[in-house]
Amino acid sequence: MNNQTQNRPQHIVIMGAGLVGSMHAIFLARRGYRVSVYEQLPDIRKESISAGRSINLALANRGIDALNRLGLMDEVKPLLIPMQGRMLHDEDGELKLQSYGQKPEEVIYSVSRAGLVSLLRDTAEVTGQVEFFFKHECLAIDLDQNTCEVHNKPNDQKITIEYDYLIGADGGGSQVRESMKALNETEFSAELLDHSYKELNIPAGPNGEFQMDKEALHIWPRGDYMMIGLPNPDASFTLTLFMPNEGPISFASITDVETLHSIFDQYFADAKGLIPDLEHDYFNNPTGYLGTIRCHDWQYKNAVLTGDAAHAIVPFHGQGMNAGFEDCVAMEKALDTFDDNWELAIPLFVESRMANSNAIADMALENYIEMRSTVNDPKFHLKKAIAFQLEQRLPEYFIPRYSMVMFHLIPYADAFARGKIQYKILNELTDDVDDIENVDFIRAERLVKQKLPRL
Repeated sequence: MNNQTQNRPQHIVIMGAGLVGSMHAIFLARRGYRVSVYEQLPDIRKESISAGRSINLALANRGIDALNRLGLMDEVKPLLIPMQGRMLHDEDGELKLQSYGQKPEEVIYSVSRAGLVSLLRDTAEVTGQVEFFFKHECLAIDLDQNTCEVHNKPNDQKITIEYDYLIGADGGGSQVRESMKALNETEFSAELLDHSYKELNIPAGPNGEFQMDKEALHIWPRGDYMMIGLPNPDASFTLTLFMPNEGPISFASITDVETLHSIFDQYFADAKGLIPDLEHDYFNNPTGYLGTIRCHDWQYKNAVLTGDAAHAIVPFHGQGMNAGFEDCVAMEKALDTFDDNWELAIPLFVESRMANSNAIADMALENYIEMRSTVNDPKFHLKKAIAFQLEQRLPEYFIPRYSMVMFHLIPYADAFARGKIQYKILNELTDDVDDIENVDFIRAERLVKQKLPRL
């Protein structure tokens, strides 16, 4: 038996059948592996799962790249609604569209979580190499013996599973990560925001029409809190209200119907009339937590973390799913590099993702402040206009940070580092300037070439 065969596992177990776990299963099945995927929730293809914690997903270039590698984009397209930019709603109901990019293809897509995960699961099963086990809760993992103890809920049985390699794609509350932590094999930090979220809904209109512009991500920026709305294929909008946990306007302060109506009348009046079930949704939908998880090591022996289990981030850059899909591609590339020698490939996978995951976590936190507050600042819009101009003039040097993250495959860590330099340049150019007509673009181009390496 040669070394390559010795280091190639036969049976891969994936904990978590969400978007990332299901995509990993397809990639691995196509490499010839037998894959078993365990998930504690029911299969959404067969029974509905209560809503309220399913922040709408934004699909951008990194996720599209992964789906293209699997040849799935034609099947995904019917699930997508293109969003050209942010539609800002002020307190008087005035609207202002802020484009995401400046090229026709620079859009992001609202996508149905249930539709996308169902498609990935179907694709995985069609390979004949993947078996899903739903309503199976992971109870314990012996990382030294390569076994997992799982509770088969429908049969109320505890079963022991053996694996050659274990992939922890089991989300922010990962049991695989907890098992590593228990052995002191990884340190991780969980930083909870002092803000939370709650989902609301704008249904389709009386004739099945969208009641707001469907090709935009709608934002009601209100300083310390905000609401966003993403379009759904059935012409409804999923709204997500983000607020502090405590304070004068917060989840703690809205305890009765009168207060709820008062706040929506004052701050979200143009949306309120479109939310027929406001009281029911607000007081019955769960309040979701927002947090960032960073792991210092994702691997122990024959187990590795991926997706939210390794790097859960807040949703304000629309990159959680995209970053997870990029993990799938990175693992695929690492296995290609070392001809399926997992002992060499998995450390390369982890190394390739660690700095990038920390960078997108930081950018997502920064984007929350931008979305709820900075977008109201005229200087912000001026800087965005200058950034677009510089991208036109010097495309090999300057791409706005948002565009680097959403519309390119530039590593997150590089986008973060370049973004810091660009931020300083834009600050310098707008120090005493309030209008783009007064910007010295000769100086601007000189600054860009001095401070930024060519892309």
